[in-house]
Amino acid sequence: MSESSHLRFFPYEEPYPNQREAMDRIANALDRGQDVLFEGAPGTGKTLSALVPALDHAREHDRTVVITTNVHQQMRQFVEDARAITRTEPIRAVVFKGKSSMCHIDVDYQECQTLRDTTRDLVETERDVAELEARQRELLAESREGDAGAAEAREAIMEELDDVEGELDEFETANVCEHYHNNLTRDTDEFFGWLFEDVRTPDDVYAYADERDLCGYELLKEGMEGVDLVVCNYHHLLDPNIREQFFRWIDRDPADIVTVFDEAHNVEDAAREHATRTLTENTLDSAVEELADSDDSRAAAAENVLTAFRDALVDTYDDALGFGAREGVGENWEDVSVANDNRRDDLTMAFLDRYAGRGIDTETELAVQLGGALDEEYERQYREGETTSRKESATLQAARFVATWMEEGTALGQYPVVSVRRDAGTDEVYGRAELYTCIPRSVTSALFDEVAASVLMSATLRPFDVTEDVLGLEDVATLAYGMAYPERNRRTFAVDIPPLFASERNDPETQEAVAGLLRDAIRFTPGNTLAFFPSYGEAERYYERLGGDSGVADADLGSLFLDGSGTDEERLRREFVASENGTLFTSLWGTLAEGVSFDADDARTVVVVGVPYPHLSDRMEAVQEAYDRAFADRDRARDPGWAYAVEIPTIRKTRQAVGRVVRGPDDFGVRILADRRYTTADMGKYSVRGAFPPEEREELLDVDPEKLKFAMLNFYGDHDAYDGDPPTP
Repeated sequence: MSESSHLRFFPYEEPYPNQREAMDRIANALDRGQDVLFEGAPGTGKTLSALVPALDHAREHDRTVVITTNVHQQMRQFVEDARAITRTEPIRAVVFKGKSSMCHIDVDYQECQTLRDTTRDLVETERDVAELEARQRELLAESREGDAGAAEAREAIMEELDDVEGELDEFETANVCEHYHNNLTRDTDEFFGWLFEDVRTPDDVYAYADERDLCGYELLKEGMEGVDLVVCNYHHLLDPNIREQFFRWIDRDPADIVTVFDEAHNVEDAAREHATRTLTENTLDSAVEELADSDDSRAAAAENVLTAFRDALVDTYDDALGFGAREGVGENWEDVSVANDNRRDDLTMAFLDRYAGRGIDTETELAVQLGGALDEEYERQYREGETTSRKESATLQAARFVATWMEEGTALGQYPVVSVRRDAGTDEVYGRAELYTCIPRSVTSALFDEVAASVLMSATLRPFDVTEDVLGLEDVATLAYGMAYPERNRRTFAVDIPPLFASERNDPETQEAVAGLLRDAIRFTPGNTLAFFPSYGEAERYYERLGGDSGVADADLGSLFLDGSGTDEERLRREFVASENGTLFTSLWGTLAEGVSFDADDARTVVVVGVPYPHLSDRMEAVQEAYDRAFADRDRARDPGWAYAVEIPTIRKTRQAVGRVVRGPDDFGVRILADRRYTTADMGKYSVRGAFPPEEREELLDVDPEKLKFAMLNFYGDHDAYDGDPPTP
């Protein structure tokens, strides 16, 4: 039997267990034009399982593969895999990041656009001058040889040259980018030769360009045309405007693109973020100031409608905060409740009460028109050097938002929100209006419809039907592979400690039960322990209870490490894995809970304390309600709102955390789920054991907290893991 053609892109000697079958199945699905939902246990080679058949399909059909992630460590892994592939089967690969991380002069996107256009116009004018000068010299030589026609033609050329030189003089005060100017005026073939000698990272490209005073970002864009593979971040695909440009840079129609999404369980939240629109009170204030300085006939109408919306926003959050609440507002955005059951939200109602004019739609459209004209004028001023920075029209931003708010505010899946925060500089409280997108398929379904095919891979994609519903996928092939490594090398315990409902977390007996369980788990682990909690606050609570705050933790607990929202997590991770008997306290919602490998001695035991339900805010209730309405016809044992919005994302988060250990065939370790809701005890709606995939559910072993240390002692003793005598129960 002949080898599959896609194996030419497999860079290693032998695939992992199940990897060969996964590659074959994905190859067949891509040939049928199907999207693929691919779940594979951590450490089982998902990236190459998807990338190898995708590259082969693209090579055969003249397409480009775009592989994307939102996890930095995975981006590095993609580069390593691409480099390994190109040693076996040469490919042209580009690793792309956003402009802000690659700009040599640190300007924003809009300024860059204007600088680039102005610089391109300058170079074209310089070329026109050079060509005209060369032509007039040729004609001068011909006229000196007696060609009367040449003399007449030269006069015309000289007149044109005078005009073009006048245009060139105008650029003397214009804002241009010298790096991009060098791109356009130098021979850059050497760069492209260097680029495709290997798989270069954006940092590599930046350093190369910086040494030569070139713009690496623009060079990279030029080098993307028709490549085999592009590695990028989620926003290059999930933002519709960026995606259109991105595909144009690759010089591919969407139908000639195959997308591969890593950590695809995150696509839902990422798409929701890209679809959500916001408008701050500060932008509204800037718009009103901008309009006050305008003598355009449309300014009065625009000011009328935007002032009414601005004042309605202030009225709404003032009413919602109530007496004394303003003093408690912090520097982070805090939502205030504005939604109503039987009528439009409070902000819209306040806007309608305050507005008086010729009609909201009419005056908003006039504001959009005027904002567009102002924006064009600001670009001209910057391009021609009248200003040193590229201003954007606040009127245009505000008017577009107000139009969207009024048109789409009642659409299914759109949830109106008002938030407040305190300005750190002025100490003033100000507000923000937001149209929060509950159902992200409004972003994702268009993407998956227009590309040739997509592979979405993760260790936690099941239930597949939910993923299909939420992202708007159709005609999908599904495949799932559990952990193929020996089952004797792992134990997964569900420990019957009191359920850590938010209302119970301050109970002294509950805290003592959790602290006791953690002490046992740490003491009986021959090496490092990962401890995940529903929040950083809970992580800090038990870090302190075990002595981490005082530096006098029990000697047999080793070194204790605390993660937090402002922590350098990569540095913390390095310090933790370098320890021989350390425990890392962190949040299940932090970046260390997924996409980060703790191989072998890096961590032996992982403890998940509690069920990490997301904060059940008004937004989360809105998401539940939207899913209830959108998927009311689904035949599920639990209501779709709770299942889709709360339970399934929560179990995915738990499974991600559990998957941080036991990453290879020779690795071994213990995974502990500490909360009664994980056990077989009947907790009604809040029992979560049934939400795990069947094979993972079968591995869950219920254990009483006082017996956990004996179970761990037996497991690690069987693996001869203790250095010297084991701890005494």
